[in-house]
Amino acid sequence: MSDAPPVVMELRSIQRTYHQGRTALHVLRGADLAIHRGEIVALVGPSGAGKSTLLHVAGLLERPDGGQVLYGGTDCADLGDDARTLLRRDRLGFVYQYHHLLPEFSARENIVVPQIIAGLKKGEARARADELLGFLGLTQRADHRPARLSGGEQQRIAIARALANAPDLLLADEPTGNLDPATADDVFDLMLKLARGAGLAALIATHNPGLAARMDRVVRLEEGILIPG
Repeated sequence: MSDAPPVVMELRSIQRTYHQGRTALHVLRGADLAIHRGEIVALVGPSGAGKSTLLHVAGLLERPDGGQVLYGGTDCADLGDDARTLLRRDRLGFVYQYHHLLPEFSARENIVVPQIIAGLKKGEARARADELLGFLGLTQRADHRPARLSGGEQQRIAIARALANAPDLLLADEPTGNLDPATADDVFDLMLKLARGAGLAALIATHNPGLAARMDRVVRLEEGILIPG
């Protein structure tokens, strides 16, 4: 019997092709990946290799042309749109290169909203938001709207929003790509601490070899397949 933590998400022989006129662009050609609970995996590869496509497939935002996407051992290929939406809401957290915060809401409200959508009572959602804001050192900025926050503060709020519902898996696409090196390092450090503290799995795409080296494992996307390191 294996003592390894359970597999949270598994990709099996994922294929994804885009068509531009008569041209077929084969982005994913049989990508395989399994991520265990508590494991933080770096996804690296050259620009245009398909890292964002892989994250979209893993996050059930795109359907693959072939292969399986499994969560908790369940194949999601045959799930309808509503079931896929619920799974994303309840089990996945997303962080992008740009924060995508709701501009009309405060920092706290941006963290509260997804929790209320998931069914949490407003008071509980607010308490969870304040807990995350405190950990991120942003308590004094809780009532500020995104336009009044720095780039680093905006991205920290985006990370808190992604983790507010305690997902099983965090998917991040160049989460520090728009930040200066010093700010990027600080934001990434906080994201790692939050993820490790929650014991969740994470797949993080990055071009930064220094950040990749700080994760548990590195996989590289080349010619549509994933290889170690």
